[in-house]
This record gives sequence, C-alpha cells and structure tokens, in this order.
Amino acid sequence: MYQKGRAWIELDRKNLASNLEQLKALLPEGCTVMPAVKANAYGHGAVLIGKALQDMGIQDFCVASVREAAELREAGITGQILVLGYTSPQEFSELSYYNLTQTVVDFPYAKQLQAYGRPLAVHVGVDTGMNRLGERSENIENICRIWELKHLKVTGVFSHFCVADGASEGEKIYTHGQITKFDSVIRQLKEKGISGFKTHIQGSYGILNYPELRYDYVRPGIALCGVLSSPEDKTVSAAHLKPVLSLKARIACVKQLHAGEKAGYGQTYTAEKERKTAVVSIGYADGIPRELSNRGQVLVNGYRAPMIGRICMDQLLIDVSEIPHVSPGDEAVLIGKCGAEQITAGELARMVGTISNEILSRLGGRLERITAGMNDY
Repeated sequence: MYQKGRAWIELDRKNLASNLEQLKALLPEGCTVMPAVKANAYGHGAVLIGKALQDMGIQDFCVASVREAAELREAGITGQILVLGYTSPQEFSELSYYNLTQTVVDFPYAKQLQAYGRPLAVHVGVDTGMNRLGERSENIENICRIWELKHLKVTGVFSHFCVADGASEGEKIYTHGQITKFDSVIRQLKEKGISGFKTHIQGSYGILNYPELRYDYVRPGIALCGVLSSPEDKTVSAAHLKPVLSLKARIACVKQLHAGEKAGYGQTYTAEKERKTAVVSIGYADGIPRELSNRGQVLVNGYRAPMIGRICMDQLLIDVSEIPHVSPGDEAVLIGKCGAEQITAGELARMVGTISNEILSRLGGRLERITAGMNDY
C-alpha cells in the first residue's frame, strides 16, 4: 500500500474516464479527442494522466513545449504529440528524435523549420483573432507557401478561440467571426489543391459551447479535469463533469494559542481568546496561493477550518478549535471532499481573483501524485 507523505494529490481514474466519455458524446462522428496535457496536465501529472488516457484509447495529445512532449515519450506515450508553442531552433533535433509534431507559429518560423534540413511533421497555426501565435488568417499566400517547404510535412491546420467561454452576445459574435475566418482559410487551401491535413479549433469551452462544429480534432484541457475555469460559467452543453483531482496534506502538530498571542510571519493573526491550532504540511511552494492567508479554509474530519496567519513556503496554520478529535497525522483536504463538505479549485480561484486553470497548474512538483489504477510516481 502506498504511504502518503506530507502533502499529496489523489487522482480519480473513474472520473477521468467519465469526463472523457461525456465530452466524446458531444462530438460529431469522426472527431478525435486530442487532450491538452500541458503544464503537467493542469497540475494533475502529465505522465499519470497521459498513460491513463492512452489506456482509454487516446492516441493524440498536445503540449506546450518539447520538454513536456519528451517526458511523455520517455514514459511510453505513443501516437501523435503536438507541440502547441514555440520551439527554439536549438531544440529542433528533439522534434525529430522524439517524433513530435511542431506548430508553425508564422511563416518566418516555417522557414526556420525548413532550414533545419530534415523532415518535420507540423501543424500550421492560423491566427483568427487571438492575436497570439499563428500566421494571420488574411495572409493566405504565406499560409499556402508553407506547403512549398519540402522538409515540412503538414498534417494539420488549427486555430484557437479567445472568448469561447463567454456568454455575451458580443463574445458569441466574435467567436463566430473566428470560425468564419478559419473556415475561409480551409476553403481557400482546398481551392488551391492543398489537402491531406486535419483541422481543429475547439478547446474545452469550444466543445461545451459550440458542439455543432465539425472539425477533425478537439483539444479538451480543463474540462477533462472535471472543472470549469470559473464556477459561475454557464455552458450550452450540460456535460456532467467530475473533478479528477483532490489535494491533501498531513497535520504535523496541534497546539494551544492563548488569548492575545499572535501566529505566523508578520504576526498578522491575533487570538481573541483561547484557540486550538494545527500546522498543515503544505505551503505556497506547493502551489497554495499566499493570498489565501487569513482567508482560506481547509477540511478536517468533515469540518471547515479557517487558515490563520500568513501561508508559509512549506506550511500553513489553521484554527481547529471547533473541530473534535484533531490529531497529528490527520488529513487536511485543500481541494476535494471530506464528509459532507467540499472545497473546489473554483472556490479557491474565486477567493484570489483567478481561474481554476491557474490554481491547478501551479500545484508543485514535490506533491506526490497517487491514485488507484495508475502507476504512482
């Protein structure tokens, strides 16, 4: 039996499988799921999640960097791995070595890839309004010229939505404008006799809010993790997503804080009366936002316990005065369920003014990631 340490992440394979099936049910026939497992699979653990998805039949993945892709390859992930971001020319050899597919971020970059002098598989990025990576959609001549570069094997063309999560009329209009631009590029390529490439534009919210679209791939990320970027988000499709990740830590000690005494760095907390406190073995170096100091909560024995004082690099303090039977070695739940209570990544995100994606993707590398049915690392 795996012995849990000071702080750890638990992953639920059944919820991951359920989320995958929920999303696949929204897709048109013939559309393939190409999960985004970048940023350590949104903090969940790219190797664990990648191998589990591969066991579930997934054969295509996308990541942000060559290093992320190499980690998957070295762990035994086969099939297509698309690098969505920039790769330095000094790393082009790794694209070949690991048999990766590189995004063409614009036409000058395509010429850099060509100058490497060896065959490389690529997907052409098209900027339809994100104004980030990709050749601008109106530069159709430059886009077409990429097919003239003999060392580049173009297997895909894609774009990226920027407000697909939005419900306002203006956001919907903008998204449909992106779709129109993308479809125009595809049509013009085919009119010029260019074919044999796959298409994709939808991430998580593209799937949930625009399920009627018919492209070859979709790239779910946060939705596959079973959460939305913000709990308040409303989606067109009512997928029943279940969180895959729980975050837990060990209580190191329990002690008394007398009335008038202060606790933690900067002495930002003062006990108004006798309090029972506990030290939890997790901190901002593990990804707990320091902004939760004196604001956040954790779950202990089915109760909510407030964080007190400043969150430290490796530890934080909680008030357990109203919670019975708290002892060193007990578990504290920072994300997940405990009894009838639950704290979600979205709840933490709302408290510090960010999104679930950031909370999860910042969970640190020293957190052990474990789950039944997956190999631990």
